[in-house]
Amino acid sequence: MAQNAQHTHSPLTPAQKWEQATLANNFIFYKVMRHHRSACKTLLELLLGIKIRQLHFAQEETVAIDGNAKSIRLDVLAQDAKRMFDIELQVADTKELSERARYYQGVLDVDTLGKGQRYRELKEAHIIFLCMEDIFGEGLPVYTFENTCREKSAIKLNDRAYKHFFIAPSCATLSADGERRAFFQLLTTGSATSAFTEQLKAYVDDAKHNTQWRVQYMTWERQRTYDFDAGMEKGQAIGMERGQAIGMEKGARQRALASARQLLAMQLLTPEQIAQAVQLPLETVLALTQ
Repeated sequence: MAQNAQHTHSPLTPAQKWEQATLANNFIFYKVMRHHRSACKTLLELLLGIKIRQLHFAQEETVAIDGNAKSIRLDVLAQDAKRMFDIELQVADTKELSERARYYQGVLDVDTLGKGQRYRELKEAHIIFLCMEDIFGEGLPVYTFENTCREKSAIKLNDRAYKHFFIAPSCATLSADGERRAFFQLLTTGSATSAFTEQLKAYVDDAKHNTQWRVQYMTWERQRTYDFDAGMEKGQAIGMERGQAIGMEKGARQRALASARQLLAMQLLTPEQIAQAVQLPLETVLALTQ
């Protein structure tokens, strides 16, 4: 009988990933939005249903508070006169996006409010995640959160902090706004069906012909692979240490049980005294007498 051949697929090289990259690639998304700022402005207006007169972009996307706090690396950070926006492209559900949104908003608040400024000078904050899967599992195309009173949901805290989670596959089919639907179709399928998405697709093609960006991407991908491998090795080492600790714990318990049995057989000590001597629960020692 002929055996079925098993085909294994080797992981893509950085060069192959670059050739196949679309706007749904974090690196490409970052480059397109940072270097074509009018497109980013249009996207924000499309996502939030607002008008932006003039959009300003941060010089650096890494925000650090101090040496002891966790710094954050943002995809796209921008602001206008009264609002600040962070757009994050999220390909996989890391099971911590809610906490990330909370932390990002807090760090941005601290970073933007200068010493001596009043709290009311804080800008309206919009943390936006473009998710490639439904992280809440409720089938909605968009989940928008703001702080409300638990006892009476009609009462808003009015801290002007909003977290938006756009679920790309759902937005690509369920969004009532045709332009927004076209953007998410581009993100999920790579197909351009509107003037704006045709423009974005052209920006993606231009980005992939940029030699300098290609080299940056290769370096970025290699570093990510290195960090992943290092993390796996660390995890394995932690696993070995944990296994050794569990083994030692089991060995110590077995020795304590053996000592308890010997002392019980000698009938010189009470179960309470034996439990104290071998450091076992009294219930465990009493069970050995049955």
